[in-house]
This record gives sequence, structure tokens and C-alpha cells, in this order.
Amino acid sequence: MDIKLEKKPWYIRYRYRIMGIILLLALIIYVMVLAAGPRKLRVKLDDIQVSVAENADFMEYVDVEGIVQPIMTIIVNTRESGNVHRIVAEEGRLMKQGDIILTLVNPDLMREIEDQRDEWEKQSISYREKELEMEQKSLTLRQQTLEAEYELNKISKSFSLEKEEYAMGIRSKAQLEVSEDEFKYKTESTRLKLQSLKSDSAMTDIRKELLRNDRNREFKKLKRSQERVEDLIVRAPVDGQLSFVKVTPGQQVSSGENIAEVKVLDQFKIHTSLSEYYIDRVTTGLPAAITYQGQKYMLKVTKVVPEVKDRTFEVDLVFVDDMPENVRLGKSFRVQIELGQPEKALVISRGNFYQQTGGRWIYKLNADKTKAVKVPVLIGRQNPIQYEITEGLQPGDCVITSGYDNFGEAEELVF
Repeated sequence: MDIKLEKKPWYIRYRYRIMGIILLLALIIYVMVLAAGPRKLRVKLDDIQVSVAENADFMEYVDVEGIVQPIMTIIVNTRESGNVHRIVAEEGRLMKQGDIILTLVNPDLMREIEDQRDEWEKQSISYREKELEMEQKSLTLRQQTLEAEYELNKISKSFSLEKEEYAMGIRSKAQLEVSEDEFKYKTESTRLKLQSLKSDSAMTDIRKELLRNDRNREFKKLKRSQERVEDLIVRAPVDGQLSFVKVTPGQQVSSGENIAEVKVLDQFKIHTSLSEYYIDRVTTGLPAAITYQGQKYMLKVTKVVPEVKDRTFEVDLVFVDDMPENVRLGKSFRVQIELGQPEKALVISRGNFYQQTGGRWIYKLNADKTKAVKVPVLIGRQNPIQYEITEGLQPGDCVITSGYDNFGEAEELVF
């Protein structure tokens, strides 16, 4: 006997499918509701940092690290070539002007000086012999001059006597005329002889002077050569700190070669590097400051290197008045370089929120500080402690400036 099976209703046969569809529809509706309404996140007010927008002085400046360096560094060059014999002063040593840095040896120079000394000694003997000859000649000329003057005086007296004899009638007129002619001849002859002797004496004096000049010139040449030996000792040109020595014992160096540097320690500067972003805004004369042990010290920009390397450029600053005590080479300071005069602006404190928002929006608290919502903002200038707000906030608005890493995509924060 066949048993007739009764067919079940469709909603029973497909009940599991229907339940699945209903659950899926409910989930879709739930998601749509969430998407349509604001996403909220509960946070603790103590876990965030809040800043109040206010109209305050805005100083645009850049904060960088600077290193203390000497204002002046003297390059030490060799005056003579040679081989490094001994390095006397170590790097970092405080030097006084004239202190020995290192010594050189130059055998060729020593042989050259020895040859010049030998030549000088030979020439000195020759010069002395010539001087003696000229002295003897001068004596001879003086003696000949005296004899000529004596002869002229004798002739003059003799002629005067003959004129007296003629007046007394002892001599005839013809004899007087002969005596007169002889007197004139001897007088002129003696005068010419005296003139020649005077000329010879002057020439002798000139030769003696030239000889002395030659001797002095040779002596100065020898002296200069001997001074070159002193140049083999390299000394500190000024008081300061020997920063480094480029050579090693035995190394050959040329004349004029840079072998060391001495840093002058009576004045210091601060050297720093800035981002190329500021290259058109940082100029010489801009004021700056450092704060050390609670005291502020003013500086000014004295040098801007216009060349950009690795997206940075170099700047030097010097102290305007006082500088901190116990300043040491290589010490670092935080330097604030002012880029303009203070101006009134709507500002908020800097914070890590900028890393997530790029300054395009921020969480603003309501009046009773029970919640915060996203609002669009526009950030203008900035310095190490402030952001300038150009749009989106009003004075007195409270905003969250701490990082937003834990807030996800929440549109609203509830406290």
C-alpha cells in the first residue's frame, strides 16, 4: 500500500535561506545607517593636548642647531721645501706665536749655503786686498798733491823775489820777462797736475764705494741664505689652537705648501646649515639668538653661502655683545634666526596633528568641551612653536593639537 507524502509549504522548505537573506539585509541596513551618520569615538580628555586660537605676536623664525667655530683660522704654509724631520706640536695643542710646530731638513739648501759661505770668504779676502791697494793709492795721491802745492808755492815766492830785485835794479827787464814766462808755465802746469790728482782721488773714492757696495751685497746674499735655514723651522704665526697637521715625518713638502692650521680663539662664530627652503629669506644682518643657562645672547648673520649642497646651505653668525662663558670649539647651541618683525596673527600651538592632517583640518571642541568635530582649516606661516591660522577658526576656539594616530576615521570625538 502506497503512502502519500504531503508536500511542505515553501516557506518551511526555504526557511534557512530566508533567514540568511534577512540577516544580510539587516547587516546592510546597519552599515548604511552607520555610513549615513557621524562616526563617533570616545576618548579621554586627559589623553589629548588642547590649544586655544588667539590673536598674538607671531615671529617667523627658524630654529636650527649650530656649532661653535673660530671666526678666524690661519693657514700655515712652508717657506722652504724639504723633508719633515720632526713634528713638535700635536693637534689640539694651544700655541703661542712663535712656538715650533715642526722642523724640516733640506741637504741641498745646506750645501748651497756652505758654498756661498766659502765664496764669501774668498771674496772678502779679495775685497780686502783691493781696499789696501786703493788706500795706498789714496796716500800716494795725497802726497803728490802736497808736493805739487809746495812747488806752486815755491814758484810764486821765487817770482815775487825776482820782481823785487827788478824794482831794485838788480835784474834787468829781459830777465824779469823770462822769469815771468817760466812762472806762468810752471803755475799752469802745477794747476793741471793738481786737477788731475783731484780727479784721480775722486775716482779712487768712487771705486772704494763700489767695492764696499759689492761686499755688502754679497754679505746680504749670504745672510738671506742663512735666514732660509731658519725657515726650515715652521712656527705658529699667531696665538691659537693647532687644529691639525697634514704631514707626517719623512714626508717631502714644497715651498708654500699648506701643512697646518691654527684656530684663533679670541673670537667665535656659530656655523649652521639651513634647508634650501630659506635660501631667499636668510640674508646677512638678520638678528638671531641662543638661550644658554636661562640667559639670552644675541647674534647676527654675517655670512650666507649661496651654494646649495644636499638641499642645504651654510650660514655663519657672530655674537653681537656678550657671549656665554666657557665657550668651547665644537659646542652646539640651538639658534633661532628671525625672518622678520613680529606681527599680530591668529595662532595655535604646534603639535603632531599636522603629520596626519597636513594642516587641512583639525578637531575643534564645542563650548562645554564634551565633544570635538572635524573642521577644515587653512594654515599659513609657521615657526617652531606656532601655526598661523588664516581660515577656519576664530579667536577663543579650542582645538586638539596632539597626534591623531589613535582616532582612525572618526568624525566626532566624545569625552
